[in-house]
Amino acid sequence: MDCRLGCGACCIAPSITSPIPGMLNGKAAGVRCVQLSSDNMCKLFGRPERPKVCLDFKPCKDVCGDTQADALRLISYLEGVTN
Repeated sequence: MDCRLGCGACCIAPSITSPIPGMLNGKAAGVRCVQLSSDNMCKLFGRPERPKVCLDFKPCKDVCGDTQADALRLISYLEGVTN
C-alpha cells in the first residue's frame, strides 16, 4: 500500500519518543507533529533529519484502513493497546 498523500495520521495519532526537529522530546499520542504541514505533508520527508521511526513506518491496510479517519482510529487504538 502507498501512503495516502495529505493523510498525516501517522504524524498525529502515535507517540514518538525519539527527538524530532522542533520537538526534542518527541511527541505524545494525539499531538500533531510540528513537522506536519497544514496540508498534512511531512516537512522532513526525504531529509536526513527525519526520525528513524518515521522512516521505518510502512503504511498497510491493517493500520491505515481506507481513509484518514480510519487511520487515526486504528493507529490510536494500536497506540493504546501497546502502552
